[in-house]
Amino acid sequence: MQSFYAVKFGPWNPVGFDNYVKLWGDYQFWGALWNTFLMGAISLSLQCVIALTLAFYAYRDPWVRGWRIIFLVPMLFMPSAVAFIYKLMFLDARVFSDILIRIGLIDGNLAIQSSIWGSRALLILTDVWQWTPFLFIIFVAGLQGQDEEIEEAARLDGATWGKIFLNISLPLMRPVIAVALVIRGIDITTMFANVFIVTKGGPAFGTETISYFIYRTGFKFFNFGYASAASVIMLIITIVVAQVVVKRAFKSGKD
Repeated sequence: MQSFYAVKFGPWNPVGFDNYVKLWGDYQFWGALWNTFLMGAISLSLQCVIALTLAFYAYRDPWVRGWRIIFLVPMLFMPSAVAFIYKLMFLDARVFSDILIRIGLIDGNLAIQSSIWGSRALLILTDVWQWTPFLFIIFVAGLQGQDEEIEEAARLDGATWGKIFLNISLPLMRPVIAVALVIRGIDITTMFANVFIVTKGGPAFGTETISYFIYRTGFKFFNFGYASAASVIMLIITIVVAQVVVKRAFKSGKD
């Protein structure tokens, strides 16, 4: 409702679809949308691969299974605390650069913050480190819930654990993986704490996500109607993508 008004600190003035029309030509909005998709896709892909790899070793190996609680530790930290830690390591205190200098790999501090891709990589690294355990929990539960007799029959036929995982377990896991990725993907679209603490959307708006764009529009420029319109657009995109992914995954799982 608010997206159809020009809302600041005065009365609500109806503007119809003007906010949406303005968004269509706003390069900063499209840039924030692209940054959200790009960083989210890279982060989600890395999390999925790492979580599946860890789950493969954890759901059957007795030694790894006994220590899998360690994999969940990063998820227990507050996102803002994790963002501050990574900011201190790579930007403010430059712990990472100091280590590389001491072992002779570089001569000076790495200018991570001045590079768009360096800043994006730092945000992706922060997100991957903290939230890979979330997918790991779901994948381990999904693998342990599968019928062991199918795997045992394949093993008796001479299949290795790797082939069993790739040809039997993984295809059966498609619906579980799809739902997990949708949940994590929706959460990534709201990535805010890391951007706010580490990069502030810079350099040159290169790391500004849609959540940070909405925050900046609404709480820095106090254009609440315009920020609401951006929120509605993002909500519609998220619902459509999530619906398509889940439907296709469950359809393939049935086939």
